[in-house]
Amino acid sequence: MSDGGGRTFFGHPRGLATLFGTEMWERFSWYGLRAILATFMAASPANQGLGLSDVTAQAVVGVYGALIYLVALPGGWIADRILGARRSVFWGGFIIMLGHISMAIPVTTPFFVWLGLALIITGTGLLKPNISVMVGRLYPEEDDGRRDAGFSLFYLGINLGAFFAPLVVGWLAAGDRWHLGFGAAAVGMALGLAQYVGGRRHLSGVGERPGMRLTPEERRRFGRLAGLGTALTVVALAAWAATGTLTIDRFTVAVTIVILIVPVAYFGYIMLGSHDLTDDERIRMKAYMWLFVAAAVFWMIYDLAPSKLLFFARDHTELSLFGVPIQPATTQAFNPLFIMIFVPVFAALWVKLGTRVSTPQKFSFALVMVGLSFVVMAVAAALAGTGRVSVWWLVLVYLVQVFGELSLSPVGLSVTAKLAPEAFKGQMLGLWFIAVSVGDAVGGQTGRLGEVLSEPMYYLLLAALAVVAGIALFMFTRRLRVMMAEHHEPAMR
Repeated sequence: MSDGGGRTFFGHPRGLATLFGTEMWERFSWYGLRAILATFMAASPANQGLGLSDVTAQAVVGVYGALIYLVALPGGWIADRILGARRSVFWGGFIIMLGHISMAIPVTTPFFVWLGLALIITGTGLLKPNISVMVGRLYPEEDDGRRDAGFSLFYLGINLGAFFAPLVVGWLAAGDRWHLGFGAAAVGMALGLAQYVGGRRHLSGVGERPGMRLTPEERRRFGRLAGLGTALTVVALAAWAATGTLTIDRFTVAVTIVILIVPVAYFGYIMLGSHDLTDDERIRMKAYMWLFVAAAVFWMIYDLAPSKLLFFARDHTELSLFGVPIQPATTQAFNPLFIMIFVPVFAALWVKLGTRVSTPQKFSFALVMVGLSFVVMAVAAALAGTGRVSVWWLVLVYLVQVFGELSLSPVGLSVTAKLAPEAFKGQMLGLWFIAVSVGDAVGGQTGRLGEVLSEPMYYLLLAALAVVAGIALFMFTRRLRVMMAEHHEPAMR
């Protein structure tokens, strides 16, 4: 569904430019906030922060990231059944912008901070899954090659936004100007919305209508259930608050437990429900469960970048690169920079290796890499005991981690689509993002280990967990390949 003979965007439908710009600015706002959120929460009220402990701030950032990925499931459903992708993206971006504006209000009460985070979570659930769907729908069904290339350009936009955000927002927020940084994130989302509205004529009707709109009766039922669920949640929180035991720490633990229950319940629903799964589909789902756990372990460590590693940059590193002073938030730009550099390298590598390297082996490599990155962190933390260390230690950590990410993240999306039972094709990609959600939530809670372990031992413990998981997965590679049907004859029924 291109623009016919009109102008194109690097040979792609003109609508890709609209979505590219929208997503780039949305990611600018997301990564800009993420780059300063933990240090803002841990800063004292005298320094315009919330005065939380580092442990609590890490837990909050973990739960915040986890919920961002978890709400992609209902966000996709709302687009499919109620709003359509196009309106979902607009309203999602608008709500995100309101969230950043709320956080930018320079008042001492934390109410507007929590309101802002809730709005950003809600808006991202509407925008993030649906803008990717719209990219895919710009192309005819049979145009797989151009579609893949279009997604590559789209992901470039994501990483451009992720790279520049920490640089700009970190600089603006320096000197305890936190709300100025949050304001920059709001401006970024506003620019994304302007790009989206201004370029909507190039979208050629993509995403205008829900794929399967709710009937009036279904709408009423959904409204009742949504209202009941909201009311029960509010009552439960109010009752908890009335007991005097509700704290931010305990709330993050409760949310983490709920997030852990979600994949268990979902896998149980798939495996135990009556969905006419074939024997092969059941076997492949059992294999996928192991890959899901491996992915959760990976993200548990990898997504400590905006909390634990950010605190290390703040407290233990000499913040300068090539003699130029930098902010702690600037270290968050290393990751997207390395991704942009190495994506084409790894894409070519996987094509060259073909089927000689299996999915479990790629996951194993990813786990070992993220584990080794924390071995590096343990060494850096030990050296930091006698003074600040060079920021190049963090550069090395992020470089090693990116090797792991590029072995797991795109491969995970691919294998999820491949192993999905026929009855769950449309839902399984959402399940993959739940692995990220689980990892982020649990990773946020690992900060509590720092209360009983030294800094180097904290990193070594998580490193050992990842490396052992990677080795175990590698040892069962042959068995998993059989279960995944990479070398498996269809079972007879």
